[in-house]
Amino acid sequence: MINKIIEICLRNRFLVIAAFLLIILWGIFAMRNTPIDAIPDIGELQVIVYVDWPGRSPRDVEDQVIYPLTTKLMGTPGMKTIRSSSAFGFGLVNLIFKEGVDFYWARTRVLERLNFATDDLPSDAKVTLGPDVTAVGQVFWYTVENGYFCPDHPQEVFDEPGVCPFDNQKLVTSTYDLSELRSIQDWYVRYQLNAVSGVSEVASVGGYIKQYQVDINPHKLIYYNVKITEVLNAVKSSNIDIGAKVFEEGGVEFIIRGLGFIKNIEDIENIAVAAHEGVPIYIKDIGTVTTGPDFRRGALDKVGIEVTGGVVVMRYGENPLRVIKGIKEKIEELKVGLPPGVRIVPFYDRTGLINRTINTLKDALTQEMIITIFVIIIFLLHFFGSMIISIVLPIGVLISFILMRLFGIDANIMSLGGIAIAIGVMVDSGSVLVENLYRKIAEHQRRKSLTREERLEICIDGAKEVGRPVFFALLTTIVGFIPVFVLTGQAGKLFRPLAFTKTFAMLGAAVIAV
Repeated sequence: MINKIIEICLRNRFLVIAAFLLIILWGIFAMRNTPIDAIPDIGELQVIVYVDWPGRSPRDVEDQVIYPLTTKLMGTPGMKTIRSSSAFGFGLVNLIFKEGVDFYWARTRVLERLNFATDDLPSDAKVTLGPDVTAVGQVFWYTVENGYFCPDHPQEVFDEPGVCPFDNQKLVTSTYDLSELRSIQDWYVRYQLNAVSGVSEVASVGGYIKQYQVDINPHKLIYYNVKITEVLNAVKSSNIDIGAKVFEEGGVEFIIRGLGFIKNIEDIENIAVAAHEGVPIYIKDIGTVTTGPDFRRGALDKVGIEVTGGVVVMRYGENPLRVIKGIKEKIEELKVGLPPGVRIVPFYDRTGLINRTINTLKDALTQEMIITIFVIIIFLLHFFGSMIISIVLPIGVLISFILMRLFGIDANIMSLGGIAIAIGVMVDSGSVLVENLYRKIAEHQRRKSLTREERLEICIDGAKEVGRPVFFALLTTIVGFIPVFVLTGQAGKLFRPLAFTKTFAMLGAAVIAV
């Protein structure tokens, strides 16, 4: 079988060259579209369910929400383990699935269970499915900060004080507080970045969430005989618009609706809570209304200064470099809509780590290929033959990327390391084959000069002579990696990409050699 393939390839060289060109184009396409990251994701496949129950103790969250929710999620198809944790006001349920389960299939199964698992939970407990991310999904962090700007050119923001380069006017600094910067982040920046392809979530961090705060005087509640629940219900029922019908007058149709949404402090102060001796009692009669920060349990610190910002989390299976590029382009677009002097400053960008890691491996691969080619030239003492052998290296690498894309293997330090390990072995088959062909041609040329057809027949016989041993020698090396393929757990996720890519490279070398 192998001898027949060798003969067909040598007698149809133009078809073989065309096949190589097709492989090269396909390999370049696969290499450019393969997701690239610095490190492999060795975490377990898990789906997270969030529980939010404000103001409740960890014991209440555990007993009344987490425990009944966990018991109803047990038995989810493909699930291996379920874990939970409870804290003040919130809880988490982690469902860990078996290896090989599709990520989005697992999320769908959990969502089906949640449809009926939340029926018996407290009405004010909010249960949500976590974002479709992994443990290494945080690819970009940024802060929303005050900067310096020119009053006549407010669209330009500068990092340092000085003068405007357009009219030499002195730069002024913006003076937005953390609450205002958090509002800019929550209501403008976050929504824009959420629209970037490949982004699963943009989580706001730091600053203060602005809210209306009603401070009730308990003595006035007693005086007017008003309960605190009446105040709560009055505020809730007042923040609503009401729709009605339409009426026609003078040939014109008018739409009727009641406007009730709260827009400012005065709207809250004028909410009627109850009546005392026929006189309505308003919120302003029993307390004061102000704006202030929501309760928080954490902050974002940057070089000793409290700031506000966001964390961009990449969707499962996306290309980090492509996602980060889209984020940076979107940031440039939305700068024109920011208030004067406000700027978005990145302070964690995985692009640098990925590029440094990949460039290190690229340099190692390039140096290894150059050294290998140089050694082949020295030992064969034939430049053209050495170039033929060297063709195996880049084409073998491209075949590896084709198979990586087909098998869904990302490019990272482990998978590319497998290709680096295989470089030396990849040229062995070509070296043996070319050396045998030149030896046979030299032996026949000592007897007589050879025609082109005779050279072809000698090449076919020489290739058949070593083709099977070379092919099976490579297969023997590949079989030696079988124990790595059967590794499970985190060790398997860490080392299997290396074994796969080394095998892909050697398979490519075996095919090219034959």
